[in-house]
Amino acid sequence: MFQTVLRDAASRVQAHLDAVMAPMGDVPVVDAMRYASAGGKRLRAFLVLESARLHGIGPEQAIWAAAAVEALHAYSLVHDDLPCMDDDDLRRGLPTVHRQWDEATAVLAGDALQSLAFELLSRPEMGEAQQRADLVLGMARAVGAQGMVLGQALDIAAETADTPLTLAQITELQAGKTGALIEWSATVGPVMAGADVAPLRAYSRALGLAFQIADDILDVEGDAETVGKAVGKDAEAGKATFVSLLGLEGAKARAQALIDEACQALAPYAEEAETLREAARFVISRQS
Repeated sequence: MFQTVLRDAASRVQAHLDAVMAPMGDVPVVDAMRYASAGGKRLRAFLVLESARLHGIGPEQAIWAAAAVEALHAYSLVHDDLPCMDDDDLRRGLPTVHRQWDEATAVLAGDALQSLAFELLSRPEMGEAQQRADLVLGMARAVGAQGMVLGQALDIAAETADTPLTLAQITELQAGKTGALIEWSATVGPVMAGADVAPLRAYSRALGLAFQIADDILDVEGDAETVGKAVGKDAEAGKATFVSLLGLEGAKARAQALIDEACQALAPYAEEAETLREAARFVISRQS
């Protein structure tokens, strides 16, 4: 069930992004935007659409927020891959944007994708002005210096720090770098419906941390062809991760405990949230 819903979300979002970017022409920066925003699991878009469904918001309305979060996520990946950041050559099994084009085009394509995300959230098709404003504010906080950007900055600083990060510090870092945008995605439905965000906030916080632990495990156990990007970089750099601090089996146990916690948070939705429970289990079983 979950895999079918995830594929459907991916297909819907890709079609929507294609339609939105179609009038932009075929200049290199737009071609790079299309390239960067294609493919991927679309987990964040799925969370948007599924949380909306749980609160009676139809896909024709929620698709704008789903496309927005995928455009924003694509921007973050383009910039993370740059030589001044993580310096990666592969993303989703393909050359990174700065390798396919050049660094300047990658920076500009990322900038444009970020702007596009906020434009999509502002569209009248999204619904009432107050709900749109709340979503824009929430995304700005999730991806700025209180969220994703802060997490990335802490991650970069840790690479040259005299002492490795502690478990508490890594948890804080990843809550911003990975977790904040996942949390935003999962709470779109209740925000749009004016409902209680607490259950999905608790779910997404546990899910986001489990997602990052799974990434750390893949960096140890995965292979580059399946994962779609370089692996083993954290160990080579002597970087503190959940695996280096907890051990491989300890990290797996912690991820499973978080998934159990995420599933328990969905109790108010009963069986209606079963697809979200399947998504949680997928997060720690995925191979890429």
